[in-house]
Amino acid sequence: MTERLKIKLSIADRVYPLTIDPAQEEGLRKAAKNIEQLAKKFEQNYAVRDKQDVLAMCALQFASKIEQRGIEKQEDNQEVTERLRALESLVSSKLSTL
Repeated sequence: MTERLKIKLSIADRVYPLTIDPAQEEGLRKAAKNIEQLAKKFEQNYAVRDKQDVLAMCALQFASKIEQRGIEKQEDNQEVTERLRALESLVSSKLSTL
C-alpha cells in the first residue's frame, strides 16, 4: 500500500494542508501554481473587489477550457466516425465488385 503524503499548497494567500497519494503531488502543485499565476493576472488587469472574485474568475477560466476541449474532442470524434464510415463504404463497394 502506498504511503500517503502530506503537503501544503498556497492559493490566494491561504495555505491548504492536504494528504494525497504521491502520484498526485506534481499535478496538484502545477495546478496551484497555474491558479496563482492566473489570479495575479486578473488582479493586475481587472478591478476586482476581493480574492473570492479573482478565484471565481479563475474557476470559470479553467472550467471553460475543460468544456471547450470536450466539445472539440466530440467534434473530432464525429469527424473520425464519418471518415471511417466513408472508408467502410468504399471498401464494401470494392469488395462487392470482386
